[in-house]
Amino acid sequence: MEMPETELTATKRPVWNAGRTVGAKRALKPKQIWEIRFYLNQRRRLRDRALFDLAIDSKLRGCDLVQMKIGDIVSGGQIRTRAIVMQQKAGRPVQFELLPDARASLLAWLDRRGGTVDDYVFPSRVDHNGHLSTRQYARLVDEWVTGVGLMRSEYGTHSLRRTKASIIYRATGNLRAVQILLGHSKIENTVRYLGIDVEDALALAENTEI
Repeated sequence: MEMPETELTATKRPVWNAGRTVGAKRALKPKQIWEIRFYLNQRRRLRDRALFDLAIDSKLRGCDLVQMKIGDIVSGGQIRTRAIVMQQKAGRPVQFELLPDARASLLAWLDRRGGTVDDYVFPSRVDHNGHLSTRQYARLVDEWVTGVGLMRSEYGTHSLRRTKASIIYRATGNLRAVQILLGHSKIENTVRYLGIDVEDALALAENTEI
């Protein structure tokens, strides 16, 4: 019996995820964070170090991170300890902290970069009036993780967004706090984003004595 043409085509069509790692990208561990910082410091990549630190502390999506302007993080010539940006996807503002390491690397980068409060923190090297593209940001993350021996297929820009949120959740179990920090509208989104499962819930419960 001859196979219909439509079925024959379907059997020849390659699977969309063939050879790809499917699922959420891994969050970085504290040791890996410091390895990447050391890697960037050794190569004197001020911009990349500032971008990496801002990505970790801000917990922003790549599209929001690359569009940040100097005025978003600078006030009175100093890097703010807290900042707020409007999320493109959610259409709501989200606040985040900037800890000493991030403030120091951002200040070092902006001293070299120059610019005004209306300029992008990370300008495009192709169009100086534009900002770093999300595609180039993704390429940089690939370079950073492979530079410290990690598999690029397992990490990406969402790894940086998830990293601090995951660490906070593991340390506190406060899902509502993490939801606020990530700017999620529903706590169910936070549960899915962090990949929380029954084992996580039981581990937290076992460490809580009444």
